[in-house]
Amino acid sequence: MEKTNFENLEIYKLSENLAVDVWNIVLEWNSLEQDTVGKQLIRSADSIGANIAEGSGRGTDPDYRSFLKIARGSLYETRHWLRRAFKRKLLSEIQIATLTPTIKMITRKLNAYIRAIGTYERKLRTDSQPKI
Repeated sequence: MEKTNFENLEIYKLSENLAVDVWNIVLEWNSLEQDTVGKQLIRSADSIGANIAEGSGRGTDPDYRSFLKIARGSLYETRHWLRRAFKRKLLSEIQIATLTPTIKMITRKLNAYIRAIGTYERKLRTDSQPKI
């Protein structure tokens, strides 16, 4: 698979948008809410894109796939903190309805991308083997 600049990846752009949306929401909370749920939520949302970026620079497909799986873990952690925030009445139904499509899209695309990493080289190696 040709190495892709992470900034051009749709999953990276979506994760950036999610992180900005989370940041803007948390800015409106009071200091207790920001210091508890808010900081955790921001860190986990920021970590999604950070791990996509770091993994893209590692140079090998297994390393890249590993960092993408860490990004997926951060995505799930973000979902956890969003649930905590909603249950504590820090998020409105409208905010959840706004964030949910992005989270679902990242989840679907990130899982597909993880499965795809390395498959192009394997196919090339298989296709170039002599037929017996």
